[in-house]
Amino acid sequence: MKKTLEFRAHDGEIEDIALGPDNKVVTAGRDFQCCVWQQDQLVTGLHWHENLPGIPDKAYRYQACRDSGTFLGLGTVTGSVAIHIAFSLQRLYYVKEAHGIVVTDVAFVPESRPGRELLGGHEAALLSVAVDSRCKLHLLPTRRSLPVWLLLLLCAGLIVATILLLQLAFPGFL
Repeated sequence: MKKTLEFRAHDGEIEDIALGPDNKVVTAGRDFQCCVWQQDQLVTGLHWHENLPGIPDKAYRYQACRDSGTFLGLGTVTGSVAIHIAFSLQRLYYVKEAHGIVVTDVAFVPESRPGRELLGGHEAALLSVAVDSRCKLHLLPTRRSLPVWLLLLLCAGLIVATILLLQLAFPGFL
């Protein structure tokens, strides 16, 4: 093997590393940060005080990370488990102290036939393993969205309402 890139990702040890889509790399470090990298450039990062208000910055530490392409699964040293959208790091799912102690690894259920059966109607499933000798399955409910036809109908209604308001405000507008 030949080293192609070297850069400082964290202050201290790296707890876990995961390869994501588009040559992105996710790292969880002992410096209480989880970072998404493109080559040696920081794309975005998670910080406790920004993503979990009210929780002290040094109270938790990311321990394990996995990137499914769509979602980023995280485990902490306090047993908490979270799922974020991979490209924006918006938190979709969080269970404080899902395990009694350190989450040592997380993995998404693959989108194979048996995996889809396990998913049921859920958008994703994340397995977490911890020092408490337990493996837990976390199901991310399917996010609700508006049907396209309803969105188009709302846009058309907004355009008609705007024209009517302009006609009332400026007689002879049309």
